[in-house]
Amino acid sequence: MSGATGRLFVVVGPSGVGKDSLIDYARLRFGDPNQVRFVTRIITRPADSGGEEHDAISDDEFVELERQGGFAVSWQAHGLRYGILASVRGFVAGGGIAVANGSRHAMPQFASVFSHLTVVSISAKPEILAERLRQRMRESEDDIQKRLNRREPDFAEFGEVIKIDNSGSLSDAGDQLVALIESARLKSTPFVHRRQETLAESALDRFMNGSAPFI
Repeated sequence: MSGATGRLFVVVGPSGVGKDSLIDYARLRFGDPNQVRFVTRIITRPADSGGEEHDAISDDEFVELERQGGFAVSWQAHGLRYGILASVRGFVAGGGIAVANGSRHAMPQFASVFSHLTVVSISAKPEILAERLRQRMRESEDDIQKRLNRREPDFAEFGEVIKIDNSGSLSDAGDQLVALIESARLKSTPFVHRRQETLAESALDRFMNGSAPFI
């Protein structure tokens, strides 16, 4: 694995900025999961709750999976637990390109686990972001203003930072993300841990079905 040139792109940004939409846009442009893997997060949220596609798991299952070393990165936010499977670490170490929806709170963990890391910071003009938040109808006007008044985090200490403005059309920002991923893909080594990841996914399935511990 020496000399492998894999990379993890961690997409971050405030609520309502369009992270999920941009990741979905990019996902459709890459067909080979052995080269570019769009990470499915493990979340303690029902599978039918809307939002991003994720693997649903209970709090107790999450804690046990975490205890067994099943996560490369895990964190808590908004009363939920989020995790990135440990297999992603091997995939990137073996030369694969991975894209994950991250969190500013978890960036120290991401940086400590992944040496080849790019933070993709998504932003939008305040008036655009405010309108998107209003359309979701999840927060009061006061809560929206509090969000808008938050200072943009500085991610420079965690690695390379690429900023993408998603104030305009989805395709404009999406094409920037696609170009960024494609550039890394072209530089990556061909060897990836597809077998290791398949085994890890099978172990997760067995764990969630209660038939075996996660190993």
